[in-house]
Amino acid sequence: MVKREVVGAHYGLRDWLAQRITAVVMAVYALMLVAVLAGLPEFDYWNWKALWEIPAVRYSTALFLLSVYWHAWIGVRDIFMDYLKDAGLRLTLYVIVIAALLLYAAWSVQILWGV
Repeated sequence: MVKREVVGAHYGLRDWLAQRITAVVMAVYALMLVAVLAGLPEFDYWNWKALWEIPAVRYSTALFLLSVYWHAWIGVRDIFMDYLKDAGLRLTLYVIVIAALLLYAAWSVQILWGV
């Protein structure tokens, strides 16, 4: 008989839940965006520009992008933990991915608000 010791309560549950929640946020945003684009009277530059002037669209897009970045981080981190046994290489790749995701987040804010 194998005796297993639990080292932490619900370890991994938070990440599993975060993956599911961010996936739902992304799916809802995609469906809403399709509905909004289908409701545009004409798909031209002026309607597209007017759409992005609406604060709700900007904030929902920011939430969507943050969900994408968080979802990507959890997925990539789990892949690194599963397949990279060298701790130094894993840490280096963690730093690179985190830096890239932070740059993408800053760039997203710059694009959405023109800061």
